[in-house]
Amino acid sequence: MRKHLLGLFISTVVSQTAHSDIIYAGTLIDGNGKAPRDNVSIVIEDNSIKAIESGFIDPADDKVIDLREYTVLPGLMDMHVHLDGEYDRSSFLGRFTRNEADYALNAAYFANKTLMAGFTTVRNPGDNFNATIALRKAIDSGKAIGPRIFSAGKSLATTGGHADPTNGFRHDLMGSPGPEAGVINGAADAWQAVRQRYKDGADFIKLTVTGGVLSVAKSGDNPQFSDEELEAVMAAAKDYNFHVAVHAHGTEGMKRALRAGAKTVEHGTYMDAEAMKLMKRNNAYYVPTITAGRWVAEMAKEEGYYPALVRPKAAAIGPLIQNTFGKAYREGVPIVFGTDAGVFPHGLNAREFGYMVEAGMPAMEAIVSATKTAAELLQIDDKLGTLIAGKLADIVAVKGDPLSDIKVLEDIPFVMKDGVVYKHSENK
Repeated sequence: MRKHLLGLFISTVVSQTAHSDIIYAGTLIDGNGKAPRDNVSIVIEDNSIKAIESGFIDPADDKVIDLREYTVLPGLMDMHVHLDGEYDRSSFLGRFTRNEADYALNAAYFANKTLMAGFTTVRNPGDNFNATIALRKAIDSGKAIGPRIFSAGKSLATTGGHADPTNGFRHDLMGSPGPEAGVINGAADAWQAVRQRYKDGADFIKLTVTGGVLSVAKSGDNPQFSDEELEAVMAAAKDYNFHVAVHAHGTEGMKRALRAGAKTVEHGTYMDAEAMKLMKRNNAYYVPTITAGRWVAEMAKEEGYYPALVRPKAAAIGPLIQNTFGKAYREGVPIVFGTDAGVFPHGLNAREFGYMVEAGMPAMEAIVSATKTAAELLQIDDKLGTLIAGKLADIVAVKGDPLSDIKVLEDIPFVMKDGVVYKHSENK
């Protein structure tokens, strides 16, 4: 392992020193949803795109990255990852054996893996011990390698809710976690919990407004916040300039949250026509996480992979998400790319594209959902999400045409973030 990590460090340092000023792109998909352009030059100055010119311009004294045999796109964005862990058979026991440092080091490893998969920006809706907030700071200061991170810190739940960290513990270990630990009961707790996330350095708020699949609790879809609690969370979040993401499988909890002002609905398994209307009316985004649904449905077939309370929920809920996505897309619900990586192995995030296309979304729209639309959600579309002059140089490239075979995005040989090349596998 030490040899592997040392090699990773050395290869990364080498790539960082090999900064180029011009990219020759055989095909350019700029993230705006427009038709691709062939044979263009992307001029990079420091960490930004200075210009995009037709043809392959004379490099003069500038360095060149030759991607004439590739399709070049904006850095991809995943709006639902959990970098501080990856579910396996030991995950429940791990809650009793892992320390804060374990979560932090795991997050650093998985962040690197995510960046190498072509995802240069991620949103992390829920972690342990604020590990991804610390990692965000380390990445931003150049002390660690990974995507830009927008972190919610600890998710908020009600007692016994999906993000109650003591679910499944024996009684003398449960205690009574409160707002600091992300467990709220009543409006006053809601205000305190949001303010604590602000103090912790979170970028947005994550609520688990219904039951969930992987929590050791019976229901996967019951509503778990009252209207009063939701209104208090939304009011506090507005004061601190947070958007609110809500984990929701069940319809009632989802609709309560949307009426209160939720900005995104994660999973949305049992979303009905009324919920879809609310999302369109409120310009709320659906973050589908189809890959996680498909994964948990498959793993539920394995005896002992999930705790006994979890297995039937995974088998029932998991297979439904892709179908819900298809209905939401046809109804015109705003959709932004998100996978729930961590429920399944990190680095496989791009599988989501194939499932989206399989359910009826055109490939170009799927790409836009992971570039331009994601940047709009995060309110960073003035800097990222599309490849145009003046924006930051977050750029990926693939062999082949993702518009005719979206699955080529599952193997990304070139990754640039903020003008620095982190991956360039020229033999692919």
